[in-house]
Amino acid sequence: MQAIHNVRLATMQGDGYGLIEQGLIVFNASGIQYAGEHLSHAEGGPDLSQVELLDGGGGLVTPGLIDCHTHLVWAGSRANEFAQRLHGASYADIAAQGGGIAATVAATRAASLEQIIALSQPRLEALMREGVTTIEIKSGYGLSYEHERKQLLAARALADNNPVSVVTTLLAAHALPPEYQQQPDAYIDLIVEQILPQIAAEGLADAVDAFCEKVGFTTVQTERVFAAAKALNLPVKLHAEQLSNQAGSQLAARYQALSCDHLEYLDEAGVAAMAASNTVAVLLPGAYYFLREQQLPPLALLREYQVPIALATDANPGTSPIFSLLLMLQMGATLFRLTPEECLRGVTVAAAQALGLHDRGQLKAGMRADLCWWDCADPATLSYQFGLQQLRGCWHQGQRR
Repeated sequence: MQAIHNVRLATMQGDGYGLIEQGLIVFNASGIQYAGEHLSHAEGGPDLSQVELLDGGGGLVTPGLIDCHTHLVWAGSRANEFAQRLHGASYADIAAQGGGIAATVAATRAASLEQIIALSQPRLEALMREGVTTIEIKSGYGLSYEHERKQLLAARALADNNPVSVVTTLLAAHALPPEYQQQPDAYIDLIVEQILPQIAAEGLADAVDAFCEKVGFTTVQTERVFAAAKALNLPVKLHAEQLSNQAGSQLAARYQALSCDHLEYLDEAGVAAMAASNTVAVLLPGAYYFLREQQLPPLALLREYQVPIALATDANPGTSPIFSLLLMLQMGATLFRLTPEECLRGVTVAAAQALGLHDRGQLKAGMRADLCWWDCADPATLSYQFGLQQLRGCWHQGQRR
């Protein structure tokens, strides 16, 4: 049994930080045993006589951070495309040369499972260094059963080899593979008849996602994927309303989606539908920043309808090659004008909800012992500054990393 005292606890209970001054948290591998005021045993506090006690030095303890939207496993690099665009090349020019997502698909298909694991390991380590204890990893750069499976196996291997929890999502409906160009319905047939059932039978996916957009898949095509997922008892989520309003969020809500992600072009009808289905809004300021977007997500409507708001890195090779969840707190505050409370909730309790996980994201008895100990007292500091290492300790399932 371990305990940390002389700290402030950001329990993330209620609507804000749920701060407890002069806090104490007691935990082991089974979970959090106590999180509250540091009372003596006689006053109703826990018995600390057999507990390894750590002095928190007046710092802050939060739940372990959760990155609930990433595309972390892929091969290849798109740095050359980044440079080309800055030298004036258009997206059409780059695509004509085999660039864009097609380049990542080609590289990912060509790479072995072992190579993809090795390439993905440092990306994961960068996130773990900032206190990430749970991460979602999507496929979507294989676009065939063999290669989507390879990506998901790589994600599972990362979980096996690192003190972090990995949630896997099948994103076969991400783009058209080269062998199905101009045949989107035939590719959807492949997904719903072969890829999805086979992946589900192997237990490799915890959820199913799709890209519903003018440059992705229509709502009709997306609904076919959702219906197939639901028939296999897999929850769904959606890349929705990123570049235009396709009413994908309303479709996702009808299927009780865990989350809708991006949402720059979300309208009130979509917000209302998400609120009714308890679907989380996952905002991705890294992609907004990298693509130099101008359309902000409708924060006022999301707040009015009390839709939970999460933040994530969207770590991917094309539109958000960023491996810092703390930077997303800073960007969420500065670019989207989220409050510091909303930012921290967005990578803890709301992010857990976006993954359908109810055993983490808050500090209270019975929850998993995923914890971060920070060298600051004010939780707003985590959104306020960036680049100064503040993490003093991190525990995953009660074990210090």
